[in-house]
Amino acid sequence: MATTTKFHPLNLAKLQAFLFGLIGLALGIYYSIGGLIIDILVSTEILSPITMKTPGLSWGTLFAFAALIGMPLIFVSVGFILGIVEGLLFNLLAKHIGGINTDLEL
Repeated sequence: MATTTKFHPLNLAKLQAFLFGLIGLALGIYYSIGGLIIDILVSTEILSPITMKTPGLSWGTLFAFAALIGMPLIFVSVGFILGIVEGLLFNLLAKHIGGINTDLEL
């Protein structure tokens, strides 16, 4: 059993940025496709534009697809910053809390 008491903050930040980017991409897909479906249903008058608070297919629909780029970028940025902060905090506190115990088999 090995005890880890130090992380390299940049490596943790890169890993967390990647994971947050995947979450951002999934949410961007959900937001843009979901918005497209709602706008199509409003445009075909299956749903009410007053109830759904959208005029239907419009520039807003096109801008919603910007979420496919924007949300992953925002999530990657936040994940990277949080990874650095978490790595630095772990390095400061690991000596006091005992670190992380790991079992590795090679």
